[in-house]
This record gives sequence, structure tokens and C-alpha cells, in this order.
Amino acid sequence: MAVVLIAFLVIGLALPVLPLHVHQGLGLGTFVVGLVTGSQFAASLISRVWSGHYSDSRGAKRAVVAGLAMAVGAGLLYLLSLQFVRAPVASATILLLGRALLGGAESFIITGALSWGLALVDARHTGKVMAWVGTAMYAAFALGAPLGTALYASYGFLAIALATTLMPLATLLLVAPLRRVAPQHRGSPAFTKVIGAIWVPGIGLAFSSIGFGAITAFISLLFLDRGWSPAWLAFSAFAASFMVVRMVFGHLPDRLGGAKVALVSVLIEAAGQALIWLAPGAALALTGAVLTGVGYSLVYPGLGIEAVQSAPPESRGLAMGAYTAFLDLALGVASPILGLIASGAGLGAVFLASTLVVLGAAAVAVRLLHAPAVTC
Repeated sequence: MAVVLIAFLVIGLALPVLPLHVHQGLGLGTFVVGLVTGSQFAASLISRVWSGHYSDSRGAKRAVVAGLAMAVGAGLLYLLSLQFVRAPVASATILLLGRALLGGAESFIITGALSWGLALVDARHTGKVMAWVGTAMYAAFALGAPLGTALYASYGFLAIALATTLMPLATLLLVAPLRRVAPQHRGSPAFTKVIGAIWVPGIGLAFSSIGFGAITAFISLLFLDRGWSPAWLAFSAFAASFMVVRMVFGHLPDRLGGAKVALVSVLIEAAGQALIWLAPGAALALTGAVLTGVGYSLVYPGLGIEAVQSAPPESRGLAMGAYTAFLDLALGVASPILGLIASGAGLGAVFLASTLVVLGAAAVAVRLLHAPAVTC
């Protein structure tokens, strides 16, 4: 959890300021904002299965170390992009490459950390492990938003690039002395069987993640567009509420059932997105961000239980990688599309669109409630 907390600060630092750097600093449009933001998730999607296989066969610790090394490389590309700020297209292209490498890093770090945690406990605590590791991740987002905004305001994007380079190096010092967990890989699990077991909860995760994507890419721009400040507060409110709910109620998916908890959660998330769309002022928009965080917080562990319980223990890393890939697919595809919606219909319309998509996750949860268990 501590490794995830530190490592994901580098992502949290950039989340509220990357749209500002691309839109205001480089002078590029909202479609490019969505493209640069979504490129990380697209790269995570491509690397999820690889990271799952790597974690299962080489060990969870080695997967985490590999991810941290990639994150250092992403920071170096961030630094390189700043040498081309007078050529915005070239700078954005290098930034895209950095975001893509960071997406691969995120994939290896979170897949390795989840596999590591699941190897240390029994199956009765699957949902709790997912919730706690996710809590560390979103705590990093909550801390990173105001810190990243302050660094950007004082020192520009250079400070974000330096932090992205140096913090993963520091995290390696924390990881190095930890005892490794032996890989459980015994043969090559059939990838098609794993996908067959997890695709339904994966689609539910994809639908529900559109609300998260709308928050990360466009909430700061919405606040700036409407003269609400500070712009980082909405994202921090989302991340803080997400974290608190996971800490207090993270046991509920294990106790009540993953699909049942996911159903209630996505309805709350959709209500939060609708509130942002309708908000006439900052207070109501912040309330919507909080509700989005409350709802989205237990979707991942809730639907994740449905996915992991269908996979054999030796392919847990692959199952988690494939399941989480649906989140990456949703964000990688949706962020540019939401950018186009913002260009054509305004930033508020982004949250109307996300509300409608998030509601699709409720239908998936209902299906899982009435479906027989599937095992590989």
C-alpha cells in the first residue's frame, strides 16, 4: 500500500495540471487535452495482459520494480517535452510518449501490487485487498491534486516533470528490502478462458469508469471556464470521498456480495455526475464530485470479486490485468470522445454524457446478481 501511495503520487500530481499545461501552456484544443490524458490509459490497456503474465511468472515484486523503472523514463520524457514548448505539436507528441510509458508503468505497479496483496491473504479478503490497495492509489490522487497545482503555479510543468522522475527512484529504495512472494504460475492459463470469466464485470467496470474519466480530464477545465476556484478542489473532493468510503466500507463487497454493492455504487456515481452537469455554482458541483467518489469507490472491488473468484489462483495476476484493462479501454477511448463533446456542446455536456454511460453499469450489475457463477 505504501509503495502504491508513493508511486501514484506522480500520476496524481499531473492529473489537475496536465489539461492546463496542454490547453493554456501549449495552446492546444480540448481534443488534444483528451488525447494526451487518455494516452496513459490506452497504454495501460495494451500492457495489462503483459503485466499480468509477468507478475504470475516472474513474481509480483519484480513487476512493481519494472513499473517504477518505466515511471522514471516517463519523467525524463516529460522533461524532454519542455525543450520544445515553442513547437507545441512536437512538445505534445513527446508528452504523449511520456504519458504512454507512464501508462505501462501504472499497469505493472498496480497489477504487481494487487497480486502481491492477494498472495499474502486468503480468498475471503479479496475485496478488502482490492479496496485497500485502491485506497492508497486514490489517497495519492487526493494528495497529488493540491500539491501538483501548487507546484505548477510556482514552478510550472518543470516541477511536475522532475517529481515524476525522482519519486519513483525514491520508491525503489522502499521496495528493494521487501521480501518477494514466490510466483504461483504453474503452466500457461488459457487467456480465452480468463477473458470468458471476467468480461461481464469488466464491461461494468468500463461503463462506471467514464465518470472517473470525466472528472480527471475535464473537471478542472469546467471550474476555470465558469470562474470557480480553486480548480483542484473538485478532484481532491472526489478522491478524498473515494478514499474515505473505501477505508470505512471496503469490507462490504466481501460481506454483502460484489454485484449488490456495485449496483448501489454506480447509481450513486451517476447521480453525482448528473449533479455536476446541472450545477449552477461551485458548491453543487463539489457535491457532485463527492457523490461520484462515493459511488465509484466500491465499483472496482465489487465487480472485481466477481472477476477474481472465477479465475484459478495461479492466474490471479492475469485475471486482474485483464479485468483492469476494461478500465483502461474505457478511459483511453472515452477521453478523446469526451473532448470532442466538450468542443461541440460545451464542458457541461461531458458530464451529461458520462451520466448516461455510467447508468449502463447498473444493468451489468443486475445481470451479475442473477447470473450463475462461472469458473475457469
